[in-house]
Amino acid sequence: MLIATWNVNSIRSRLDQVQAWLTQQQPDVLCLQETKVADAEFPQAPFQALGYHCIFYGQKSYNGVAILSRDPVTVVSYGFGDPQWDEQKRLVHVQTQGLHIVNVYVPNGSDLNTDKYHYKLAWLTRLHYYLKPWVGEPLVVGGDFNIAPDDRDYYDPECAGGIMASEPERQALQKLLDLPLVDAFRQFTPDPGHYSWWDYRQGSFRRNRGWRIDHLYVSPAAQPQIRRCWIDPAPRRLEKPSDHTPVILEIEIPNS
Repeated sequence: MLIATWNVNSIRSRLDQVQAWLTQQQPDVLCLQETKVADAEFPQAPFQALGYHCIFYGQKSYNGVAILSRDPVTVVSYGFGDPQWDEQKRLVHVQTQGLHIVNVYVPNGSDLNTDKYHYKLAWLTRLHYYLKPWVGEPLVVGGDFNIAPDDRDYYDPECAGGIMASEPERQALQKLLDLPLVDAFRQFTPDPGHYSWWDYRQGSFRRNRGWRIDHLYVSPAAQPQIRRCWIDPAPRRLEKPSDHTPVILEIEIPNS
């Protein structure tokens, strides 16, 4: 079973690219972030034509998450189930083939000295409490976390301490990992220089001046079944791409 995560930075702008990637890579599940479309306008038909069920939780112009799945899914939660936290559409949780899949779009935080940064930290705390009851189950948590876990995960050491690499953000992420969850990519690739996001400016992709901020985490119950995890940079080479690229996990599902 292949599970992928991809911040597409507008599903309508990248629709053709996502369709082509699905056709080429044939993932069983694709978690999308930053879909930027209200639910009534989510482009279901093109994905259904490719054999995917569509679960989406979005809003006009901002945020938004979706899950495309070849097999039927049971929706566990749209958001946290708390109006205080669900004004921004950032989480959807489904179950399929005995596996829980939680797709998240963590707030960026903007700048260390802003209310958005404090909201990000509070949102991560809320995510911790949301995930805690599920970590005993076979679970995959994927998405754009907007955090580089350690110094291997960005191109320039001078980025340390700034947004997406501040100590409070990393501590909040580590608290999630301590639930426990396992960083699937780092199970197979310990070395630096592997990124999932590159700024549009200053030729960042061409120069590989990137960050690894898109992650796939697995619970201990699912860890023995993971076979590989990798980043696919090909979509970032396309004309007018998302600034993110997919991360893919291969996991063996018993009796699948």
